[in-house]
Amino acid sequence: MGLPPRGAIWRVLVTGGAGFIGSRLVRRIETEWENAQVTVVDDFRSGNFKNLEGFRGDLIAEDISRLEMRAFFKPKDFDAIFHLASITDTRVADQKQMCLDNIEGFRNLLEFAQGTRTPITYASSAATYGIDARVNAETDPRKPANVYGFSKAQLENLAMRTLLKPEHAGWAVNAVRYFNVYGPGEAHKGPMASMIYQLYRQMKAGNRPRVFKQGEQTRDFVHVDDVVQCTLQAMAGGKPGVFNGGSGAARSFNDVIALLNKALGTGLEPDYIDNPFAFFQPFTQADLTRSRHELGYEPQYTLDKGVAEYVAWLEKQAC
Repeated sequence: MGLPPRGAIWRVLVTGGAGFIGSRLVRRIETEWENAQVTVVDDFRSGNFKNLEGFRGDLIAEDISRLEMRAFFKPKDFDAIFHLASITDTRVADQKQMCLDNIEGFRNLLEFAQGTRTPITYASSAATYGIDARVNAETDPRKPANVYGFSKAQLENLAMRTLLKPEHAGWAVNAVRYFNVYGPGEAHKGPMASMIYQLYRQMKAGNRPRVFKQGEQTRDFVHVDDVVQCTLQAMAGGKPGVFNGGSGAARSFNDVIALLNKALGTGLEPDYIDNPFAFFQPFTQADLTRSRHELGYEPQYTLDKGVAEYVAWLEKQAC
């Protein structure tokens, strides 16, 4: 579809817009398109009103999986839909609740938007790849190790089945598989905030950072501003499909601790503990070939730059 020129009116619906990534997306849209008309739907189970400081749009405080969309909107009310609402706690073991909220919320949106074929970009996850010790491309098998990853895989299935219908030909419904996102605006997530934030908090308090033995597990840590950029580019590309949203690099938890020590001016040694989670991924890394070639996505943050800037931001908030 292409994004609108500066100053143009852009009517946008963002579900999960009070959450970590969703609120950053809302802020970006309202900053770059002064005449954007943004509507947020969020039930605040994993969002926070502080993330929407300065928000000038409309807020619907509802669960998207149970919301009667047409009681509030008409499909033609929006030029674009970003769907980030989800149960984001990957530890949730209630399979019915996880699938009901995540899958049916997306189905509700698809049914609402199908008549006008309003473009939809939605959040998927690297958790769909499961425990797979390789650099993952979008065409790799999906082998989710928990029900959260399973629910995200079902969103992708639902989108694919919907787009196979002849009347939906040309409808731009696409997913961005988020890898391990960190950055400003995640503190409200508590235990589900990134490990970078968790380790920062431990070290800031003067405690040895606790990580699973021996800290050599690696992750594709990606800054929130990079995944927001990838999400916007996926919408702008106007192509149906699935795209990886990562940094394209894998770094260990020991690396993170070293970078935090550098940023904080500390010398705390890791405290290695046993891993109690069977679904823990020992390695994640995004193959960005498709995202680069089809979307023009290029991450702006290395882990070194991202951690340094994030710690500086956190320290400023504490003043």
